[in-house]
Amino acid sequence: MDTSTPRADNVVDIQGLWTAFGSGEHQVVIHQDLALQVHKGEILTLVGGSGTGKTVLLRQILGLERPFKGTVTVMGEPSGELSESDGNNAASRMGMLFQQGALYSAFTVLENIAFALRELKTLPDALVRDAALVKLQMVGLGPEHADKMPADLSGGMIKRVALARALIMDPPLLLLDEPTAGLDPNGSDEFVDLLRSLHQELGLTVVMVTHDLDTLFALSTRVAVLAEKKVLIVAPPAEVVALEHPFIQHFFLGERGRRAMSDLPALPTKENV
Repeated sequence: MDTSTPRADNVVDIQGLWTAFGSGEHQVVIHQDLALQVHKGEILTLVGGSGTGKTVLLRQILGLERPFKGTVTVMGEPSGELSESDGNNAASRMGMLFQQGALYSAFTVLENIAFALRELKTLPDALVRDAALVKLQMVGLGPEHADKMPADLSGGMIKRVALARALIMDPPLLLLDEPTAGLDPNGSDEFVDLLRSLHQELGLTVVMVTHDLDTLFALSTRVAVLAEKKVLIVAPPAEVVALEHPFIQHFFLGERGRRAMSDLPALPTKENV
């Protein structure tokens, strides 16, 4: 399926991407001439087997890694140049929720959330604190948690604080790396509900990596499957499941996949796609 069609509402535009590590005969190519676009307002989920470079792709969008060849453009600007020229400008365009939260252990909850805004050095401390408190409440935590340390938080609370930190600059693009990993089923469902609500209320564009099929089916507008060093297909979940490919059959149509889809409307078959 063609994944390189240009659109006016592309928030992320990846063209001719090669990702390689090492050199010479020891070089390992992860992505080869990969193309992918993320449309404004959607939740695009990246899936793929181990070693297909899902998190690496997130880091390239974020500007933390440069492609070996090709381009990664975010809102019309090369992602790497955006991060290098003005880190605060990059933070105002993209928020990142890392898999384990990655909170600063020596900072309080409020200090973690306010970090990027405080680094601007253009706002009074009282205004920065108020903005951080608003984001704390936005993710469902009360002000009584503001002065707690990360070590005092549950896994679900760490996720929420990390999400508040990712949103402190009101970025239009949010990147999520395994957002529900490590949460129990109830905590996972609550976090998915929170993400869905914030996506709608804030008009976010979201790129998400997840292995959790419940999360995938609950949130995804489209799914991009990384296989064979490229994007094999990018389409709504039902269309992806209908594609005959070994990885897709294993990932979506195994026992856990069928369980996750059991409450969904009937998926298309090969005959009616």
